[in-house]
Amino acid sequence: MHEQEELKADVLVVGAGPVGLTLAMDLASRGVKVLVAETRRYAEPPNVKCNHVAARTMEQFRRLGVAQKLRDAGLPADHPNDVVFRTSVTGIELTRIPIPCRRDRYTETEGPDAWWPTPEPPHRINQLFLEPILLEHAAALPNVRMLNRTQVGDFEQDADGVTADATDLDTGDTRRIRCRYLVGCDGGSSGVRKRIGAKLEGTAVIQRVQSTYIRAPQLRALIPGKPAWSYYSVNPRRCGTMFAIDGHETWLVHNHLNAEEPEFDSVDRDRSIREILGVGEDFDYEVISKEDWVGRRLVADRFRERRVFIAGDAAHLWVPYAGYGMNAGIADAINLSWLLAACVQGWADERILDAYQAERQPITEQVSQFAMDHAQKMIRARRAVPSDIEAPGPEGDALRAEIGREAYDLNMQQFCCAGLNFGYFYMRSPIIVADGEPAPAYTMGDFTPSTVPGCRAPHLWLADGRSLYDAFGPGYTLLRFDRRVEIGALEKAAREARLPLAVLDVDAREIPRAYRHRLVLCRADQHVAWRGDRVPADAVALVAQLRGVAPPQ
Repeated sequence: MHEQEELKADVLVVGAGPVGLTLAMDLASRGVKVLVAETRRYAEPPNVKCNHVAARTMEQFRRLGVAQKLRDAGLPADHPNDVVFRTSVTGIELTRIPIPCRRDRYTETEGPDAWWPTPEPPHRINQLFLEPILLEHAAALPNVRMLNRTQVGDFEQDADGVTADATDLDTGDTRRIRCRYLVGCDGGSSGVRKRIGAKLEGTAVIQRVQSTYIRAPQLRALIPGKPAWSYYSVNPRRCGTMFAIDGHETWLVHNHLNAEEPEFDSVDRDRSIREILGVGEDFDYEVISKEDWVGRRLVADRFRERRVFIAGDAAHLWVPYAGYGMNAGIADAINLSWLLAACVQGWADERILDAYQAERQPITEQVSQFAMDHAQKMIRARRAVPSDIEAPGPEGDALRAEIGREAYDLNMQQFCCAGLNFGYFYMRSPIIVADGEPAPAYTMGDFTPSTVPGCRAPHLWLADGRSLYDAFGPGYTLLRFDRRVEIGALEKAAREARLPLAVLDVDAREIPRAYRHRLVLCRADQHVAWRGDRVPADAVALVAQLRGVAPPQ
């Protein structure tokens, strides 16, 4: 074993899952030099985990140039993305939540998942297909260098940066990495989180789940009616969930253990799978892989230690209801990226980085509570399945209709979660200028579009056919809804402070009612930072706050 040369970068990202790759892509797009350290080999397949890319995430992937590549991958273009509840996968249908297939995603307007006020609706795609596209895109960027089979160990911080030790897992060679910032995107057992002394707090066990990835070419022909993306099996023997992975022969089966089944090996995996699918002993399937996991609600007590940050599962873990584990991690990455870039580019003060924890930690706490509450309702529903749910005749039909209505009402907000996508907002942030109006409350399923500082700027289509977000600059963007408003003082203050400020005179056929002010100043991550009908008297002070230099006004 011998020492190798010291590697240098602006940012070292530990972990090349979707969160780490998104962070690297966004940093690189801003001219930041990034090293990504990953223990797996290059293009080693990920686990069969996330099945859903949220609209907010797709909006960011659009900006990063990978949205269409992702749309073209996953299930077949005409495969329905519906969620269906049945007495078993092959049994009697109880209810169905219609979700457009990817072929119709931009054009479908009917149904609870088709009205999204966004240029990029959600996309159902398994991480097996998602991650390789992100990896290929990130690895090809000139500012990104991948270090595969590399384990980052100890690191030390000083006033100017971080020095980390990295080991090549194949040769045992070590090298030092010198960077200005380090971000741990290294999952639930994050070594980075442990080294900065951050602790996960919350509920350690909510639900135990046996997950099995199977190949069953004969299964689709046994499922009656229209295919679906997700199948919920509801019967008194065994409740579970199944996701279509390739739309043909591969499936992911989740067996939800009951409270009196605390040990994974106490439950017969094969029998449970057959009861969830509704097939007999003569049905053949192949186990491709299996994973047992515990649903939790844990959020780190801090997301940062000076120049070292954590994001994604390293910072928060929760039951994957609403599909928001990976998506919340990507929101972390997008939030942190432009702040780090602002410091590397030299136009912001280091204090701007305080916004990351101030903004993201409360949101992850909220979302984790949404997910936990929904999980507990689902657990209660599974325990209340009546023994005669499969009974033939009018009485059985009436019972199934009632259970179907309850399942639809409970789960529509989970799978059509506009609130989680568009309703969350940042409060008490050092770089958001509050104006006294509270942001509107939101639920998992519903939200009210708003330009209250901290909210996502409501989407609109410009007269030239572009999305509003397509016209945003790389830093701050000032939306001007009345060209008569004089903005010279703000432009001058931004120019003298080197704060990147793009000005967009909004020309649109239809402007959402939420845009009640003539000026709305938006950040790189599409959240509103300030609004008003005229430039404030002290434009220099506003720019100072946006740069992280001055305290909130």
